[in-house]
Amino acid sequence: MSRRVLKLLLLSALLAVPSLALAVAPDLAPARLAETASAPATQAQIAALQQAVEAAQAASSKAQAAAASAQYAGDNAWMLTSSALVLLMTGPGLALFYGGLVRKKNILGTMMQSFAMMGIVTVLWAIVGYSLAFGHGNWFVGGFEHLFLKGVGLTPNTDYAPTIPEQTLMIYQLMFAIITPALITGAFAERMKFSAMAIYLSLWSLLVYCPMAHMVWGVGGLLNSTGGRFPSLDFAGGTVVHITSGVSALVTCLYLGKRLGYPHTKMQPHSMVLSFIGACLLWVGWFGFNAGSALAASSLATSAFVNTHFAAATAAIGWSIAEWIKNGKPTALGAISGAVAGLVAITPASGFVQPMSALVIGLLAGVFCFFMVFVVKALFGYDDSLDAFGVHGAGGTLGAILTGIFAASVINPVFGKDAPVGGIEGHWGQVLNQLAGVGVAWVISVVGTLVLLFAVDALVGLRLSPEEEAAGLDLSQHNEEGYDFAT
Repeated sequence: MSRRVLKLLLLSALLAVPSLALAVAPDLAPARLAETASAPATQAQIAALQQAVEAAQAASSKAQAAAASAQYAGDNAWMLTSSALVLLMTGPGLALFYGGLVRKKNILGTMMQSFAMMGIVTVLWAIVGYSLAFGHGNWFVGGFEHLFLKGVGLTPNTDYAPTIPEQTLMIYQLMFAIITPALITGAFAERMKFSAMAIYLSLWSLLVYCPMAHMVWGVGGLLNSTGGRFPSLDFAGGTVVHITSGVSALVTCLYLGKRLGYPHTKMQPHSMVLSFIGACLLWVGWFGFNAGSALAASSLATSAFVNTHFAAATAAIGWSIAEWIKNGKPTALGAISGAVAGLVAITPASGFVQPMSALVIGLLAGVFCFFMVFVVKALFGYDDSLDAFGVHGAGGTLGAILTGIFAASVINPVFGKDAPVGGIEGHWGQVLNQLAGVGVAWVISVVGTLVLLFAVDALVGLRLSPEEEAAGLDLSQHNEEGYDFAT
């Protein structure tokens, strides 16, 4: 009986399995259908996600391109503005500054010397000067790869400035090449022939300035801060512009001799108003000179801008105080001379030092250049007519050395991240590099200037005749007068 019951139970179970399968099947079928239907939906979602990612990447690329374009445009605009500011330093800045300091019979002749450099040096720079200064060459001078500005186009030269056209770099550096020989004219004011001046300073710009610019700023230069044999720090031209022009000015005035009647004849500035205006224009233009040397509208440009202004201010104060102590009164001539001395001294340091250091550099420059003009010049008796050496040669030398002391990596980590730059950070070897740069600048200036003076003197004669000097540059060299009091 029990076996029979067991068989009946097994039979019932077997018959129930198909029914259960049929009962479950209707529930599974919709799930499978839904799963099959969801596959295309998932693929569509993935495709949509991929499109969204691609769109985001495209938008990001466009944003980056727009940012790069904005940086390019901003940097280029700043550099073109800086170029104009540096040209402003020569004409009208230096022309007025020097023009007011000479006697009235020499004002046009003096101003014409600066103006002539604006024309002559521009042509020389376009033909060969830029290539000698910034072309690839050796340690001492560039080559001829950019002769007649070959290859100097509207794309950046990444060796120097990756965010501005190379033509912008070229025109900016041209303004430095213009003002540097013009500074020398202050030493031989009132006594050199216009023809001799034009030949002498044209040759000087090619044979002294361009090699020095290459050694300091050119790729592969002897004194280049990023790869040179003696990495000398010169942000905007302490050695390249001021030491070369100032030392050459001293050599020139010694070679020419003193003006007729110096120092017994009174030779006071004929218009301090003109000189005052010129000095103020120099101060403003110097922001393009120093801050523009960052070659971008960057935080480094801001640092150089601030340092430039601070140093000019303390130097004007320092010179005025020294003059007040020595002579009993501060003068306008002393104040503006001091400001220029501070601007000279901060030039090599402007993109390397902190603002408080700039104040110190300016103060020291004002006092030191006052000493050079009033004590050293009187002691040796040379006729540096407008104190080109006392301000530019002496101030540039002092500034170059102080740069090695006060340079800070927080402002410009020129030797790499966290690497010390100046003496105050423990890198006292940089002072030796600065002295090497100063020494090279002095040697090339003395030797090059003497050779050129001898050559030009033999060719056309350098000095005015006594009659021409007595008549003045305006009449003897240009047959006109700066002031007509008869009408």
